[in-house]
Amino acid sequence: MDDPTIAILLVWALLFVYSILGSIDFGAGFWGMLLGRGEASNAGALANRFLSPTWEVTNTFLVLVVVALVGFFPFAVSILGTALLLPVGLVLFLLLIRSSFMVYAYSARKYGRLLSIVSGATGLLIPGLLISVLPISLGGFIDLEGGVPKLYFGRLLASPTLWAHLGFGLSSELFLSSLFLADYSRESRDTSAYLLYRKIALWLGPFTLFFAVVATYTMVPNARWIVTGIETNLAWFIFSIVAFIIGYCTLLWANTDGRSGLPRVAFTAIIVQYALASIGYGLAHLPYLIHPYLTIQEGFTNPNQFQALLIAYAAGILILGPAFYYFWKLFLKDKRYLRHE
Repeated sequence: MDDPTIAILLVWALLFVYSILGSIDFGAGFWGMLLGRGEASNAGALANRFLSPTWEVTNTFLVLVVVALVGFFPFAVSILGTALLLPVGLVLFLLLIRSSFMVYAYSARKYGRLLSIVSGATGLLIPGLLISVLPISLGGFIDLEGGVPKLYFGRLLASPTLWAHLGFGLSSELFLSSLFLADYSRESRDTSAYLLYRKIALWLGPFTLFFAVVATYTMVPNARWIVTGIETNLAWFIFSIVAFIIGYCTLLWANTDGRSGLPRVAFTAIIVQYALASIGYGLAHLPYLIHPYLTIQEGFTNPNQFQALLIAYAAGILILGPAFYYFWKLFLKDKRYLRHE
């Protein structure tokens, strides 16, 4: 395996971790806003309780993704930066607003509802803007004019591929977050919240699979090359569907305690599903970063820089790994915090 492939695998792995954590984080913000009042207020409070300490960790992985991409593929920055200036700029602006509201949420209680609305709204807008990067990378929306990349934003907005990807991204975000919150509420022994989030996950699961299929078929004819790559790596997607079926069926599993579902098993199986699909999609996308103008070999850094960055990331993971484990034990497993004691 050559150096550019190793580098893109690391970037893809970090991106996958961020996409999962971001889906749970942004989705929890939306459910906290939507379910924050009425009979479902307890479910909304539980979502906000999870969101309170975790949004900073999610942003940490976003930084790791950006640094890895810029460090390993510095020659890709010019075309990526120019082409993605609008969507990425809007993402950073919304992240700034969301983070500011999160920071001041505990010192401005009377604005709690407004803070919840900001968190929920940005929780939908940010993933939608991020998912737009995928159809842009498929080609057909960028041209090089005099060596300068130009994004045809109007053409992108008129493309069914963008809206199919948007539907898949939002349904995935809400599905993963509801599935995680079902497990979180069960760990908190909050039966009413568990049943509500389990019901939401059961509804959203088929929609997510539907949008995944639609997103694939809307790539034709403009991005036939990626569809051919998907067909070549079809085994990964078949295994992914099998993992989805297993995870979805465990939500219907009858338990001896009278509460249906095995949310932790279901969540684990769905993560495996997304991992398998992500591997298949990544293999189909290689060697292009942006088709047809930029490959991983063309954007790659020099060997010395690659080795230094690889060592730095290995050291960083060794340092951050125990910290993340302690964080998980403190906020996601501690019974007193989970039960709000």
